[in-house]
Amino acid sequence: MTTLSGPHLFSPLSAALGHHGSPPLLDYYLLYAVPVSGGKPAELEGILAEEFLLAEDHSAVGLVSTGWTVLDRRWCDASVTSQRIRADAGLRRRVMPVDRATAAAIYRETCGDELPSEATLRAHFIDRPAARMPGALRLSTPEARPGFHETRVYRILFANELSPDGLAALCASWQMSATGDVTDPGTRVVGTAGHRTRGDVFTWDLRRIGAGSAWCLDVTCELAGSRDETVGFLLRGLTTHMRAQGLIPVTVDRFC
Repeated sequence: MTTLSGPHLFSPLSAALGHHGSPPLLDYYLLYAVPVSGGKPAELEGILAEEFLLAEDHSAVGLVSTGWTVLDRRWCDASVTSQRIRADAGLRRRVMPVDRATAAAIYRETCGDELPSEATLRAHFIDRPAARMPGALRLSTPEARPGFHETRVYRILFANELSPDGLAALCASWQMSATGDVTDPGTRVVGTAGHRTRGDVFTWDLRRIGAGSAWCLDVTCELAGSRDETVGFLLRGLTTHMRAQGLIPVTVDRFC
């Protein structure tokens, strides 16, 4: 387990965490007319910017988004599209997760303008009741180990398949040793990693869900005190790393 402290908090994940006190960066996706494969250029249909609505404990309670299309050339609410991406494997093959810099470059190249600020994009969000998620499923309330104030368990669920190269990249980012074959549909847990910082201990399992194109991170948080802001930073950073390997976050549940 890697030990981090002080200003180097979660340094392998720092690019995803933004600045303390600032809203997290939105998640961006490029939508193409045909499935994206082999690095071949495809016709761009639009750009999607999303954000999960989070409860005080950092579990997801909703998803909001805005989209811009080449056809309409304007930004509008895209909550329905975001929900469809999670449910439709065929649509997901036409979607590419990207960071803001990449989305901005594509937007500039396509329409000759600068990508709107995140505050402007958020102004297009409409919190539709259909985008609301059920409350967290609390399976138990485990007693914290001696020396810890509280133990929590989260599951971050993702759609899409994880490639061997993607697993290798995650192993490098998290200093994680692979414990299973990512190409074997029977493999469930393929790796475990963790961080310790300021007395808090975080561990997570990278797990395949069933035999289909779904993965999750099961994250255990052992908190030394009552403050939990590092939980949000960690969950966000882990999600960003998974998106970088082509996976699409579906929800963040808290189990206990």
